[in-house]
Amino acid sequence: MKIKEIIVVEGKDDTRAIKRAIDADTIETNGSAINDETINKIKLAQETRGVIVFTDPDYPGEKIRNTISEQVPGCKHAFISKELALQKAGRGVGVEHASPEVIREALKDAQFMNEEGPEQITQDDLIDAGLIGGEKSKERREKLGKLLKIGYANGKQLHKRLRMFQISKQDFGAAIAAIRQEEQDA
Repeated sequence: MKIKEIIVVEGKDDTRAIKRAIDADTIETNGSAINDETINKIKLAQETRGVIVFTDPDYPGEKIRNTISEQVPGCKHAFISKELALQKAGRGVGVEHASPEVIREALKDAQFMNEEGPEQITQDDLIDAGLIGGEKSKERREKLGKLLKIGYANGKQLHKRLRMFQISKQDFGAAIAAIRQEEQDA
C-alpha cells in the first residue's frame, strides 16, 4: 500500500511502525513543542503532496494534532484507539505499538477536518446522548469515537471534533442508537 500524502508522526519509532505497514514518507515532530522549522516542513508537504496527521491517542498527541490543525489547514487526520495502541508489556501507548493492520486501517479511514459542515450537533445533543457529565460518559465517548472513526475525545473536545469532521446529526444519531442498543444487550 502506497500513500501519496506525507504522514506526520511524533518520532522515529512511529516512522518505523508506519514503514512496516505501508510505503510512505513521514515528518517527525519530535515531541509536542513543535518548532517553526517543523511547521514549515508540514506546510510545504501540505502544498505539494498533502498531509495526514497520525499522532498517539493521548494528551501530547492531541496537543500536536491541534497545533498542526491551527497552523496548517486542510490536513487529513488518522486515529487509532488507545486499546489498539497499547504496548504489549508495559504502560506505553502510541502509534509505534499498533499492528501494521491497524495502521493501514486508520490511514484508509483518514478524514479531513473542517469547521463548516452540515446541521451542527449541539452541546445539548451531547448531554442528551449521555456523552457529557454522566456516569458512563467516558465509555460512551470512546465507543462513539470508534464508531465514527474520529478517535477518543474528552467532554470539552468532543463537540469541536464532531464539527471539524462534519459529522451529520443523522450519523451521530445512528451511532448513539448503536451504543444504546449495545448497552441494552449487555
